[in-house]
Amino acid sequence: MSNAPVSLAKALASFDVLWSPRIVTQVNDYDVRIAKVEGEHVWHAHDDTDEFFLVLEGELHISLREPDGERTVLLERGSVFTVPRGTQHRPYAPSGASILMFEPTGTPSTGDRQDEVPAHVDVTTGHMLGALGA
Repeated sequence: MSNAPVSLAKALASFDVLWSPRIVTQVNDYDVRIAKVEGEHVWHAHDDTDEFFLVLEGELHISLREPDGERTVLLERGSVFTVPRGTQHRPYAPSGASILMFEPTGTPSTGDRQDEVPAHVDVTTGHMLGALGA
């Protein structure tokens, strides 16, 4: 992992695959990942970790199955949201979005319990981005 600055705009321009995160840096035992998303992801849950989302472009909807029922949160550009560990959720972006996620290294983006992973998802734990400095 390089200690050079990373341009998120350049990093996002370097790939087109949807729902397949790229690791831009690491902080302690956590990955900072970016992803391009559009349409629906899978319902899933992370048993042992929360999941942090920051919307860089577009807007992201996250449906949640909680003890009081199902609800959806809307995240516009610049918004953050943390899905609590163990909560079933399904992110979706009707018009596409770019997001940043912060989660423990090796955490699959499809969680520990999930629906079937779609064929277009080429990786769930993130590809190393490479040297895309600012």
